[in-house]
Amino acid sequence: MRIARFSIDGNVAFGAVEGDKQDELVLDIIKGIPFADYELSGTKVPVGKVRLLPPVLPNKVVAFGRNYGEHARELGNEVPDAPFAFFKPSTSVIGPGDEIQYPPFSQELHHEAELAVVIGRMCREVPRERVQDVIFGYTCANDVTARDVQKREKQWARAKGFDTSCPLGPWVETDLDLATASDLTVQLTVNGEQRQLGRTSEMIHSIEDLIVNISEAMTLLPGDVILTGTPAGVGPLNVGDEVAVTIEGIGTLTNKVVKRG
Repeated sequence: MRIARFSIDGNVAFGAVEGDKQDELVLDIIKGIPFADYELSGTKVPVGKVRLLPPVLPNKVVAFGRNYGEHARELGNEVPDAPFAFFKPSTSVIGPGDEIQYPPFSQELHHEAELAVVIGRMCREVPRERVQDVIFGYTCANDVTARDVQKREKQWARAKGFDTSCPLGPWVETDLDLATASDLTVQLTVNGEQRQLGRTSEMIHSIEDLIVNISEAMTLLPGDVILTGTPAGVGPLNVGDEVAVTIEGIGTLTNKVVKRG
């Protein structure tokens, strides 16, 4: 099931996405919230008549860097022996169609297409054999990075945590199991030109590795998001660019870059 979060007439709700053709998609409005008991209302609205929002509002976004060998090497970095985590604040999250605001303190903004894992229930110290149980589903993400700031500052809070640096969407796909999610095509285009193309099977540390690693240290809450790393091909974004992340079996997340101001 594809579950979207949307607004219509000033109200915010979740809905199950039905249909295959983009111009024929409809939302069956959900009674309740998808992280608890819910049911479909049977009240349906065309996707074209709503504004899609970030599919979740995470308490935290835990991102893992350098989790694809070719990406680590393209930036001159060593491949880490263990998962390498950092955070993006909740204020960095935007949804499909929202604008990525080019931060005024950077002159080198980069795209990074990523598979995002959405946590479905509160958990801590998750054993490897229980990882599937704590996953709600998967969505597309773009770990937008101020690369020049990342290079000159010792930690990445500003480089990867600025407002609008974490587009998520367009919805959460809940029907993928771990085996399937671990071998999906991830691609990114800028103005229709392909920049990144890889597969989640190229990850150095698996989805299980990442969730076991971070849950050893902290409690994960429903709606928290895990970013699993980006394949090679990262590159610059400029004001006016349209950037699209497409992940097999999930969908396409599209955003435009604008000047902040």
